[in-house]
Order: sequence, then structure tokens, then C-alpha cells
Amino acid sequence: MKTIYDIQQLLKNFGTFIYVGDRIADLELMEEEVRQLFQSNLMEAKDYQVAILLLRQEIQKLRS
Repeated sequence: MKTIYDIQQLLKNFGTFIYVGDRIADLELMEEEVRQLFQSNLMEAKDYQVAILLLRQEIQKLRS
């Protein structure tokens, strides 16, 4: 997993499509969905860590 697109594809595999129209809100919702997948043991720890890091970096970049 290297990009936000990769995270979107992962979520799509679980039937989750996120589009609110506000990029930061989209990323925050994606972060919450990734967290739920991890807590449900549907994601490995490494993938979870990488996904959260990518999402938080993108959010931070958009807020600056």
C-alpha cells in the first residue's frame, strides 16, 4: 500500500465507497473505516499502520 488510491481500493473490496465532496472529510472517514477493519481483524497490523500514516500525512498536507 503506497497511495491513497490503494487505500480506496482496499476499502472498495469491503464494499465501502467514500465521497463527501470535502477531501479532508473523505480522508478522515477513510481513516475511521480503516480503523474499524483493523479492530475487526480484517486487516494486518502492518497494512493498518501504513494506511493510517498515509491518510494522516495527506490530511496534514491539505491543512497546511
